[in-house]
Amino acid sequence: MPLLLLLLLLLSTLLPTAVPLPPRPPVQCGGGGGAGAGCLLSNAYGAWSSDRADCSVAAVAYPVSEADVVSAVAGASAKNMPVKVVSGFAHTIPKLACPGNGSSAVPSLLISTARYDGVAVDGVARTVTADAGAPLRAVIDAAEASGLSLMAAPYWEGVSVGGLVSTGSHGSSWWGRGGAVHDHVVGLSLVVPTGAADGWAKVMALQKGDALFNAAVVSLGLLGVVSKVTLALEPRFKRSISYDYRDDSTFQDDFANHAASHQFADITWYPSQHQAVYRIDDRMPLNATGDGVNDFIGFQSTLIAVSSGIRALETALEASRNVKGKCKMAAAEIAAKRLVGNGLRGGLLFTGYPVVGFQGRMQTSGSCAHSPSNDPLRACPWDPRFRGLFFYESTAVFSPARFRDFVLDVKRLRDLNPDNMCDVDAYNGLLVRFVKTSEAYLGQPEDSVVVDFNYYRASDPSSPRLNQDVWEEVEQLAFVKHGARPHWAKNRLVAFRSVQGKYPGWAKFAGAKRQLDPRGLFDSRWSDEVVAGKDHLPKADGCALDGRCICSADRHCSPRKGYYCRPGLVYSEARVCRYSVSQLI
Repeated sequence: MPLLLLLLLLLSTLLPTAVPLPPRPPVQCGGGGGAGAGCLLSNAYGAWSSDRADCSVAAVAYPVSEADVVSAVAGASAKNMPVKVVSGFAHTIPKLACPGNGSSAVPSLLISTARYDGVAVDGVARTVTADAGAPLRAVIDAAEASGLSLMAAPYWEGVSVGGLVSTGSHGSSWWGRGGAVHDHVVGLSLVVPTGAADGWAKVMALQKGDALFNAAVVSLGLLGVVSKVTLALEPRFKRSISYDYRDDSTFQDDFANHAASHQFADITWYPSQHQAVYRIDDRMPLNATGDGVNDFIGFQSTLIAVSSGIRALETALEASRNVKGKCKMAAAEIAAKRLVGNGLRGGLLFTGYPVVGFQGRMQTSGSCAHSPSNDPLRACPWDPRFRGLFFYESTAVFSPARFRDFVLDVKRLRDLNPDNMCDVDAYNGLLVRFVKTSEAYLGQPEDSVVVDFNYYRASDPSSPRLNQDVWEEVEQLAFVKHGARPHWAKNRLVAFRSVQGKYPGWAKFAGAKRQLDPRGLFDSRWSDEVVAGKDHLPKADGCALDGRCICSADRHCSPRKGYYCRPGLVYSEARVCRYSVSQLI
């Protein structure tokens, strides 16, 4: 099995087949109209974390200018309608973009920035100003063409500027201004609702240092519509990247030194393999030799037959409770990534480390996100149209001291049975990145360590997962025992419990919200769940299976299928859904 998977992965990434199929638009309207009734909003994965239902909206606006944005907000404001914003990508996992209660029967407005995508570089000021819907790739390319570079960017480039800033998206760096993109924002304009005397909406131009700036940069779409964003740039530079594969025995003690030693450092931890991969990633001068590209293997277009085949294999292993099969998948995935340099290449192929290239080609990737073709042979591997990969993504943000203790706890859990950790290693292990202290009220209040991990999600929300208890315990170790903060655009709902108390700037943000949106037009049931920690539904049977609750009774799991609510194995205060052949165990 591992050899077969390895060959499939390599075939998918190396064969020069047809150009891939682009992702579907997140908004689908009946009759082909952009602003007609009966529109549905979904995210790029085909399922939200809050629930799996598409969001129904009464009307959709597609502005092409800031004046259009003002007009759309004013129309909603005059009618007291709920309003939300979505980009042309919609990779947010919580249902933050859904207005009102998600029913088209209740008047609401969705503003799509898909056609509002201008980019302008000021070479003298070393800034770039982008409309909210501008793709990150377009901003990076415009900066590089002007002899400048954007220092910080998330690893996935299939996002809009407005969306990535609003949700606190980031790369990895404790150096300079740090790895979070919003900490490189020097100005933005925000369209907010007003009363009739001010035409029902107005533009607020905010600069760094203004009273409302720190609320607006990471606003989660709750203050109004981010219309334009101005980012600081630097003189163009190159980067050098190498991956160093090590035993993970000292990982918990040397992560901080690694972050301090390399400007763009990260670490990928594969706990089942007892392995940590250190990314040695540093700035280089423009005259450094190399024209490399970072085309991360997980973000490349994949043959649809391969991604759907891997998903079918995963599902079969889940159904047969085949833990060893999952471990073979993990070993094959890691071997494939190592063989092709995780998608780094110096030319057409990976030929060895270090790989050196321009910042704009090395800092982020996502070639499957912006293909112009309609040839249906390849697509993003998670494209829901083709029954490909389907997964949860948990992202926890730690203080460095608490992160060390978290790693030791996960190691204790791993050492009980390393095979039980193979599920996450079959994706991308635990990706460890570094984000600097931010002045944004909903940014990170200290230099932080960010951990991302993906793992299998069942197609049926009532189906339990193999080793479900392990990842629920890891989740509770992070967010409950060690007080980690959740990434705003990722995570299952359970990660957002008590979230306001984890952000010292919350009260100031709430004050800005009362000032800018006193009627709550930009609130929704789902933003209340994430930001306010409100659960509108009682604990239902099976609610723990999809991360809507932490179990407190067997019925919150799946007793009919042998999953019962039990204490954690390492963290005894955790409550997890564990498989048992007997209800008494």
